[in-house]
Amino acid sequence: MKVLSELYRFHFKSERRERLFLASLGFLVTFGIVRGITAMIRAGVGPIHNVSAGGLHIHHLVWGILLLLLVGYVWLSEIGVGSSWVASATAIAFGVGAALTLDEFALWLNLQDVYWEQQGRESVDAVLLFAGAMSVGIWAGPFLHGVARELLRLRQRPSGFPGLSQIRLCRCL
Repeated sequence: MKVLSELYRFHFKSERRERLFLASLGFLVTFGIVRGITAMIRAGVGPIHNVSAGGLHIHHLVWGILLLLLVGYVWLSEIGVGSSWVASATAIAFGVGAALTLDEFALWLNLQDVYWEQQGRESVDAVLLFAGAMSVGIWAGPFLHGVARELLRLRQRPSGFPGLSQIRLCRCL
């Protein structure tokens, strides 16, 4: 765990790069989870059900928009800038809000609920385009490369070999 922490701090010295990575991670993880949950709700499996108020179905798009508005307000207030837990949390929250919103892109494009129809594929296309722009691989490539190199090094080194803290780190792009 110490090695992972050192690699993270080394590769995310840039606050911008770290926020982009955390937003990408929040986005991709949330999209996967939301797609799984909606499939389970549709199949009637599991403890999670649709959210309704007074008989009105509240789509997860609503929660995504509210979260994006909140994050935008925090960033405009310059509370979540710099290197702090607030900056990290709001970067993740931005990714989560973007995923919740873009997962229902077809709804706001067609102005009707087409989530499970053919037009619902437009949401997946929008997510893929956005994910490409926010790609974890682009923003976290050097970090993930460093983790992979360290894992390979751990497998190959004999016991008693110096750890990461004694090894000079190289910054790779």
